[in-house]
Amino acid sequence: MLQTVIRYAAINAWRDRIRRRQREISFEYLTEEKFYPFSTSDKYFIAPYKQYPVTICGQTIILTNGELVAALFSLPEKKREIIYLYFFGHYTQQEIGEMYGRCRSTAWHHIHSALQMLHEEMKVLLHEDS
Repeated sequence: MLQTVIRYAAINAWRDRIRRRQREISFEYLTEEKFYPFSTSDKYFIAPYKQYPVTICGQTIILTNGELVAALFSLPEKKREIIYLYFFGHYTQQEIGEMYGRCRSTAWHHIHSALQMLHEEMKVLLHEDS
């Protein structure tokens, strides 16, 4: 019985391999027939956005939104640090809480309130530009 199962498994594997080979197209065929370049450049990536280097917690990050930078700097320093640690430093709420001597839920409260303050400041800045 076991030999029969193994034999049919081998036959199925052999058939799958044949089917896969029939569907495959060689890389040489694609490059010879279509003449696709090996790499392309997109104008979206060529034209750089204005960059705003921001230093928080001794680390410099590059942002491309001037309003966001202005809104970040309108926040208190502790809120800025918490935003950086959570979103850019990829720290967990537990780790942030331990850094500030608080519990996880308090860290989440600070993150949430910093995001609300950032949202409100962004709304103000965007309405001033309009």
